[in-house]
Amino acid sequence: MYASLPYAALREESRVLARKLLGMGLEKGERVALVAETTPDFLRFFFACQYAGLVPVSLPASVNLGGHKAYVGQLRGLLKSSEAAVAMAPPGYLSYLEEAGRDLGLRLVGDPETFDRLPEADVDFRPVEPADIAYIQYTSGSTRFPRGVVIEQRAVMSNLAGIIRHGVKMGPGDRCFSWLPFYHDMGLVGLVLVPVAAQTSVDYLDTRDFAMRPRQWLNLMTRTKATISFSPPFGYELCARRLRPGEASKYDLSNWRVAGVGAEMIRSETLVRFAEALAPAGFNDKAFLACYGMAECSLAISFAPLFEGHSTDCVDGDHHSDHQEALPIELSENPGRTRCFVECGQPLPEYEVEIRDDAGRVLPDRRSGTIFVRGPSVMSGYFNAPEETADTLSPDGWLNTGDVGYRANGSLIITGRKKDLIIINGRNIWPQDLEYLAEHQPEVRIGDALAFSVPGPDDEEICVLVVQCRESDPNKRAALIDRVTRLVRLELGIDCYVELVPLHTLPRTSSGKLSRSKARQNFIECHDLDKLGSVAAEEVELRQGSV
Repeated sequence: MYASLPYAALREESRVLARKLLGMGLEKGERVALVAETTPDFLRFFFACQYAGLVPVSLPASVNLGGHKAYVGQLRGLLKSSEAAVAMAPPGYLSYLEEAGRDLGLRLVGDPETFDRLPEADVDFRPVEPADIAYIQYTSGSTRFPRGVVIEQRAVMSNLAGIIRHGVKMGPGDRCFSWLPFYHDMGLVGLVLVPVAAQTSVDYLDTRDFAMRPRQWLNLMTRTKATISFSPPFGYELCARRLRPGEASKYDLSNWRVAGVGAEMIRSETLVRFAEALAPAGFNDKAFLACYGMAECSLAISFAPLFEGHSTDCVDGDHHSDHQEALPIELSENPGRTRCFVECGQPLPEYEVEIRDDAGRVLPDRRSGTIFVRGPSVMSGYFNAPEETADTLSPDGWLNTGDVGYRANGSLIITGRKKDLIIINGRNIWPQDLEYLAEHQPEVRIGDALAFSVPGPDDEEICVLVVQCRESDPNKRAALIDRVTRLVRLELGIDCYVELVPLHTLPRTSSGKLSRSKARQNFIECHDLDKLGSVAAEEVELRQGSV
């Protein structure tokens, strides 16, 4: 279904709806939960909340992530956490929302038509103050249960200005395109609020439609002549993978000047593969714009330079793991395996970034540690979670991002999530290194492997690598496991338990990211870890005996 919504119409319809919401007797600051399907109704409700002084809370529109029971449970958890007063869902999601909201005391749960039938209150809108809450953004839950990030009006406005003026330098000729979900920061802030603030046209493709037919992204970029579009790396990978031989030439991507990439670890080879595949369509690899951000900072923290493509910093991977120092590979006296990281550029103006060790000491360039940021668009805290807020946000405004990285060549470089780090025999092992080895086997695709550690006997951690594989022949499967196990031992010097699983088994967050924490939880629930430790030890002995 195609719908067109001019900004003038959006403004008027939002103001009408705002008066209907206020007619219910809702007080300033009360939460309005919105199942964020990619429709004009979500936009109407979001901006109606702004006029009415209410706080919109975006809920995921993704039933297929775990089936009926899991989705209803997710919605119920978010409704309870946000203490929503009312909740809206499009017709296709209403039954799930009604079930989730049962016995929670919500004043009204309905679809858009339900709210549109309400009477309008004869009220004047209250002025919005800088310290008012603009929205609550729930994190994707890739490391723990989602937390409600509280973003004030002044914070998001500062971030929008930074993105528009410095990040992508939007101008009169720009047009945006997005398939990103409205219920996550890159989709909501980057491709809903940024176009509104810049008064720039934007076209949307439903996220589910993109997942089923990723080439629609290219087709609609061609038709709309869009100049700006963003995606996590997996979107570029999926799109390039689905292209048929010779098909790229039917698209015209010559207008695409900013191909933003962020939201998860960026691999250079993913971008190279996409650029090479779409070169016949006029795609310019200089359009790639690597960036770094998170919901706790409204959205954006840093951007690489515009119109320069992506740059990588290649370091001695073994030295980096052992000493937390990003030593350029050409300067290493005893170079080990090479590890290349995509540079995410400099922080936006007014943002401060520090790299700190576990003792809180600020580290110099090329020393890896936890990334801390401070700036005008940092959240005010997590909703109704004072302890988690205190653990993450210091009284003087420094946010512990939970990400690990370093600075070099004036750029911020992200190496992973602190909670994902695998420590085996005192060595720091990044899961991406293990996943890289698996994904470069002919039987495995990019994004089909997850690595993590689980507790084994004697308080020792066991390294686990779960790999999706379509191969059904038992001998070939055994050969793949043996090959990957040996590669891990050869490249990283550790032993690893490798398990093959069917396609579409690895769990994802509501934003589409692979979830190591959920995969780890699933693995622990389905395995006897004491027995697993014995099996791993036997495999080590067998391998050592065959050397």
